[in-house]
Amino acid sequence: MDKINLEKYKANENFKMSETITYEDFGKSDKKLKKELSVIRRKLGEFQDTIYAHGKYSILVCLQGMDTAGKDSLIREIFKDFNVSGVEVHSFKVPTELELSHNYLWRHYLVLPAKGKFGVFNRTHYENVLVTRVHPEYILNEHIPGIHSVEDIDQKFWDKRFDQINDFERHLAENGTLIFKFFLNLSKEEQRQRLLRRLALKEKHWKFSPSDLKERGLWKSYKKYYEEAISRTTKDHAPWFVVPADNKKATRLIVANILLQSLKKYKDIKEPMLSDKILANLGTYEEQLQGEK
Repeated sequence: MDKINLEKYKANENFKMSETITYEDFGKSDKKLKKELSVIRRKLGEFQDTIYAHGKYSILVCLQGMDTAGKDSLIREIFKDFNVSGVEVHSFKVPTELELSHNYLWRHYLVLPAKGKFGVFNRTHYENVLVTRVHPEYILNEHIPGIHSVEDIDQKFWDKRFDQINDFERHLAENGTLIFKFFLNLSKEEQRQRLLRRLALKEKHWKFSPSDLKERGLWKSYKKYYEEAISRTTKDHAPWFVVPADNKKATRLIVANILLQSLKKYKDIKEPMLSDKILANLGTYEEQLQGEK
């Protein structure tokens, strides 16, 4: 397919969901989109080998979106051709008692990708300025000095938290982590259809929870806080990409393209060369191995 224009999906400091699209198909059939993804993900898999051999960068892929946005299936399809030892996926659920006994970024630090590897956060540190923004009472579980009630959680608190997240990502970037943040932009109607499918298909029942409907009722609040979070934290070193999510096959293709195009810009990512001494003796090594027959 034609090269995807990255700027079309990159968020800016004035991000508004009302100005974005939730559906894309590029005028192509599902079969064609799936075929193009297979080509891109194979190239990504090959590039992952090079990144591992180079050993100086780690890649952090952050996925956020409303319930049913397709994060799980996107991870499965995009990273299908990776060496399994080269990519680690972490899904962040409700914080455990141990996690709550530390600062809110602690559990994310623990599982950051090593140099040469990809790390995927399925839901991310942004839950701490999204879910907790919609449900500020959750902050009380963090036992933060000076925060005794919801009334103590004011705009200054959130401003500070945005600063902390920006500092966290800047620190990672300055030490060799390439950060990609994707918001899977799902329409409310498509979410309704996907929830209905979960209820209709027995094999998908396990995915449904009554809490999904409760959170759906807070759609406007989530929209408001997503806009603020993305606007406040999209940076050159840690950009947000807002990807239409109503058509899963196109969503996966867009994300895979963005990753590959962006990574290819790093011309220093190359497989290391053998030393002159080893190169000069390749024939000797080959003779030694051939002589073992």
